[in-house]
Amino acid sequence: MKDKVSIMLDSGAFSAWNTGKNIDLYEYITFCKDNLSALDYIVNLDKIPGKYGQKHLSPEQIEESTRVGWENYEYMIKKGIPKEKLIHVFHQGESFKWLEKIVDLMKYIGLSPANDRTTQEKILWLDDCMKYVLDSEGFPIVKFHGFGVTSLKIMLRYPWYSVDSTSWVLTSRFGSVFVPKKKQGKYVYDENSWKVCVSNKSPSQSEAGKHYSTFAEIEKEEILRYFNLKGYTIEELADDYKKRDELNIIYFLDLEKSIPERRQFKLTSSGGFGI
Repeated sequence: MKDKVSIMLDSGAFSAWNTGKNIDLYEYITFCKDNLSALDYIVNLDKIPGKYGQKHLSPEQIEESTRVGWENYEYMIKKGIPKEKLIHVFHQGESFKWLEKIVDLMKYIGLSPANDRTTQEKILWLDDCMKYVLDSEGFPIVKFHGFGVTSLKIMLRYPWYSVDSTSWVLTSRFGSVFVPKKKQGKYVYDENSWKVCVSNKSPSQSEAGKHYSTFAEIEKEEILRYFNLKGYTIEELADDYKKRDELNIIYFLDLEKSIPERRQFKLTSSGGFGI
């Protein structure tokens, strides 16, 4: 590649756990070391508690998995993974004593909301996390990465250093693209952005405000104007998921550019927030 890109390697522990497989720690370390020069960051191998589909976990199960994950982190460093490249992850459900510990020891950490929680439950947990990762003025004291942060509401609520999400590709594969709205003549990338279905194969063609064909004429004009500005037509977006992939990537890159480099977060007295 002509341009250097920053690469973060994840172990795939959650995906493996979903399919009942295990990831060998030694093999993971070997792969990391073989490709160390190409990797900017490496995510520690998590130990997922319980079995796939198990709804209720005991505090003892969670604590044991957390302890094993920490031992994996220490072992990876012992075996030659540079500490400055290794990211340890704090998961929803774990004791906050572990978050306090990793914040004291690391400059870049991971925060992972639980996949089976509602957006509001994730927000309540992340609000609690902010008490440990921000200073008294609401600015980050460590860099923190959001794992599986697919909600724009969550993505924009906190001063993340980075996030990973599959929302851009899942949205396009289900026939839709993100389209920002305008405020005072400028595109605003926030949770009020449209998610517009453009696929001619989608069953949502009859749902008002979902499919492009059901939008009001003035909204259609605005949506088409955005497509044309980015170099796409409604016809190619309707027929080609790769074009939808591209446009969604552009949307998130533009969203990233719109976010101030230094962001402040504070819970208000009413329980709300301000950035």
